[in-house]
Amino acid sequence: MDPNNPKLTSFVAVAPDSPFPIQNLPYGVFRKNEGSSHCACAIGDFVLDLSLLEEEGYLDPKVHVFNSPSLNNFIRQGRRFWQSTRQKISELLRHDTPSLRDNKNLLQKCLLPQRDVTLLRPVDIGDYTDFYSSQEHATNIGMMVRDPKNPLPANWKHLPVGYHGRASSVVVSETPVLRPWGQLLEGENPVFAPSKRLDFELELAFIIGKDSEQGTPIRVEDADDYIFGFVLMNDWTARDVQRWEYVPLGPFVSKSFATSISAWIVSCDALQPFRTKGPEQAPKPFPYLAERALDSHYDIALEVSIAPAGQSKETRVSRSNSKLLYWSPRQQIAHHTITGCNLRVGDLMASGTISGKDKESFGSLMELSWNGTQPIAIGSETRTFLQDGDSVTMRGFCQGAGYKIGFGEVRGKILHAKNLH
Repeated sequence: MDPNNPKLTSFVAVAPDSPFPIQNLPYGVFRKNEGSSHCACAIGDFVLDLSLLEEEGYLDPKVHVFNSPSLNNFIRQGRRFWQSTRQKISELLRHDTPSLRDNKNLLQKCLLPQRDVTLLRPVDIGDYTDFYSSQEHATNIGMMVRDPKNPLPANWKHLPVGYHGRASSVVVSETPVLRPWGQLLEGENPVFAPSKRLDFELELAFIIGKDSEQGTPIRVEDADDYIFGFVLMNDWTARDVQRWEYVPLGPFVSKSFATSISAWIVSCDALQPFRTKGPEQAPKPFPYLAERALDSHYDIALEVSIAPAGQSKETRVSRSNSKLLYWSPRQQIAHHTITGCNLRVGDLMASGTISGKDKESFGSLMELSWNGTQPIAIGSETRTFLQDGDSVTMRGFCQGAGYKIGFGEVRGKILHAKNLH
């Protein structure tokens, strides 16, 4: 049966509003206590240890890839293997399949409550590129820091703008984030101090699933073959550091101190029913960027909440959707490789901040507070930028017929800057 069939049910108890029904089965990596790290998938509130299933012969007997601290070896096997593995896991978890359901001894070992394990970064990331693909976000930022009457750079509607980020500081959800020090302007002169304008950026990112050959661009119509799956991402940004450093080469240390991703990778196959059309593009892109597919985007609802220091109650500050992106993931890949740059399994590619037209859909505090001039309410408090102790949580999901395909959360808490003096 098709793993995306809305009628599928699992013998594992799954709440109706769970982000991880049997139609999802996202991949991740976990560790129990101080033991070794294994690959897994999520089902309801549980982690399914795929290394144990592999060891017991429930998966492909010829290929062993899940007894590993990352998903990279699994991803390298290619799309057919991803699809056959997902199909097998789906069959094993069905309510009417007895082989795993009735093996109580194995089930006790391989099906573990998520609350009892530690989720780790799911892939080894060799390279990381962040794009700037939301027209509304680029327009808002341009109105604040450029010309309000001409906010977009001249190249913006001709190519997916991006920058090369720092892979070493990409961390998994729940990893605390230290407030960074840096150079920032006070009046007309720079000072060296902790950032006073620390921001979040709501993004969607994808994991490269196939190596490409250096010197050979990837055609936009072939780009789907190179995407394994998607994660939520928070591109933390020190706006005051960024303001001073970004001319002439763009972001550097203002973003490289931390980038948070969700622990679960949702496969492209699970997202397939939620593909949709993106915005109209004008002027018409160059042929190498021209989208012929009418479903190059994904209908993924996104939201951001903030809990102030010392409080557990969150306030939702933003609701957006990935279908608003002007440049699609396929176009991002086509442009990234047009000069011959090669991609490698595990590379991370991010969308850039995803904003809509209404203030409630802005994907950063810089936009929500309009560069610090319009404080927003966070419970009984207000914020222009993040304060020490604030926790930021991002969530995302696709709404199916009676089920959700969710990403879980990407969460991070701001810690006080280290004393460098």
